[in-house]
Amino acid sequence: METAQDAAVSPSPENSRRSFLRSAVTIASGMSAFVAALSPLHELDADDVPTLEGFLQKHYKEMGPGEMQTALARIKREVDKRYSVDSVVRDVRPKEGVEFVYALNLSRCIGCRRCVHACVAENNQSRSPEIQYIRVLEMPRGTIDIERGNHHYDRPTVPDLLHYYMPVQCHQCANPPCVKVCPVEATWQESDGITVIDYDWCIGCRYCEAACPYWARRFNFVEPEIPKEQLNPEISYLSNRPRPKGVMEKCTFCLHRTREGKMPACLEACPVGARKFGNVLDPESEVAHILREKRVFVLKEDVGTLPRFFYYFDERYPRPEGEPALDPLHADEAKAR
Repeated sequence: METAQDAAVSPSPENSRRSFLRSAVTIASGMSAFVAALSPLHELDADDVPTLEGFLQKHYKEMGPGEMQTALARIKREVDKRYSVDSVVRDVRPKEGVEFVYALNLSRCIGCRRCVHACVAENNQSRSPEIQYIRVLEMPRGTIDIERGNHHYDRPTVPDLLHYYMPVQCHQCANPPCVKVCPVEATWQESDGITVIDYDWCIGCRYCEAACPYWARRFNFVEPEIPKEQLNPEISYLSNRPRPKGVMEKCTFCLHRTREGKMPACLEACPVGARKFGNVLDPESEVAHILREKRVFVLKEDVGTLPRFFYYFDERYPRPEGEPALDPLHADEAKAR
């Protein structure tokens, strides 16, 4: 029997998940109702039914090295069988002395969306329906109100002179509201600033999606579809391994790449060099220089999430000393000069 002292102790991820599920079963009025709730599983394809091994697996943060190797082997078997590939499945951990930040130059972005599609390909996102972590907003000049942005724009050529373009993705907040609302601790922030998801632990409640002010999380309403020939077989436990139906997913700054010294796929795909990424704790890094020297801002600063995703402008127009700087938000002002 749980004592008051036991209840006062902060629960482990495993206990909190079990407590949550136990409460759900109780509300469902007993085991018979619980069994009835599971009946839709009979309608799923064999590949869609979660294995007992996967369902009973420990939380990521509680697994020892042997248990992690067992989990990686299970994931590899499942991926190889489903997609007819020889995958490489790893657990890539953060490095000490590293805190990643992203900086995006709005003076350069042309709205081509190459970053969007490079992200989809790298991170094994569903193609039907296509899940995209990055939204590129076409913004009217003169505002940074993202409610006025349009991510459904369809033009024969970009950029459009009356607009500028603002990509939005997970901002890897230092104070992430998505982490606070997860009832089973399936999402958390790692030491290098990246917020991750344990897909085997997520129960699909979507609380995190509702809490995110940047529309950065995606839910798999149906089983994700990835053509076998398009699967990226270089996968990691916490980032781009194929996800099942009924779980959340999001940008992880391509941690399977960036934790090994590479750049995110979206950055490498950008044709105009609008994206910058690196370790802000290194004073010689390009991102550290940008934060010191450029006019940077974050979206929805008032909500207190402390994003690690920054926007900035180039100094594009010469100006007399003492005159306010101009940027793409003030194109009419620039033309008048």
